[in-house]
Amino acid sequence: MYRVEDLYKQYGDALGLELVAGSAGLRRKIHVPEAQRPGLSLAGYLKNYASKRILIFGKVEIEYLRDLDPAVRVERLKALLTLEMPAVIITRRYRPPKELVNLCEKLDIALLRASMSTMNLLSKLMVLLAEQFAPSMSCHGTLVEVFGVGVLIQGDSSVGKSEAALGLIERGHRLVSDDIVKIRKRENTYIEGSGAELTRHHMEIRGIGIINVAHLYGAVCVRDSKSIDLVVKLVDWDDKQFYDRLGLDEKQTTFLGVNIPFHTLPVKPGRDVVLLLETIALNHRLKRMGYNSAKEFKAKLLDMIASSSNHKRVNRESKRLLKTKEHES
Repeated sequence: MYRVEDLYKQYGDALGLELVAGSAGLRRKIHVPEAQRPGLSLAGYLKNYASKRILIFGKVEIEYLRDLDPAVRVERLKALLTLEMPAVIITRRYRPPKELVNLCEKLDIALLRASMSTMNLLSKLMVLLAEQFAPSMSCHGTLVEVFGVGVLIQGDSSVGKSEAALGLIERGHRLVSDDIVKIRKRENTYIEGSGAELTRHHMEIRGIGIINVAHLYGAVCVRDSKSIDLVVKLVDWDDKQFYDRLGLDEKQTTFLGVNIPFHTLPVKPGRDVVLLLETIALNHRLKRMGYNSAKEFKAKLLDMIASSSNHKRVNRESKRLLKTKEHES
């Protein structure tokens, strides 16, 4: 549950917010990640009025209210301020009409003033609210950036996820999070992973303990967040298990309703897991550029088979014609 108080504490300084009245309204819940200017509703047209959004008053709205008769001003403001409204924000540090202050105090609606302009406040506020309301979850794994590709390494405990990530860091790639990855859906199209505040830039290596990657390898080897472009699951090698050798079957997994390419990577002594993870990331980049090595190989193989079949058919036809001419002569 996200409240006005949370918004005020987290982003009050960034937005230049100042509480003017209705301190009790800070406990109100923000229902939707949206804010709006009153528009025609300020003139009395309330059809389809969205009462659950944060209400923004700018220069135009304040001057319009000042030109109204006091009784009309109170009537219009009462129609706008509902029990579901989270808060009211005045931009450019304008002094709010006393009627608005009194109504906010009476209805326990937080009345805030912001230092920035109306459009800047609206755009930034929408981004911040979308950030807070985005669907999120946590999963077990290690997230690294390999050649610009966000790779989520998963697998059973002690399979070697952290060791593989450490090997990637040694080769110049970057760590995002180890053990627990916080996932958030962005713009309803892709997901982004990050680490918890407490464990950010830290790794647990069995036999060594907790290490700080930023201190050991430098700030260039870590980053706070990264989009998750593919998932690789490390599994113990099983001689009885069949593993894909062509790569034609493109598997996917789903996080928060978003499909992500998925690979199973069997692990056994002698296999360079770090090199294989780099190869998977590079191959993923090639696929995004339109080059699919497995499909190209299949197309060449089919062409070769077709060419060989045609060659055999031509040979059979030649032999048949030769026999026909010998019989005629």
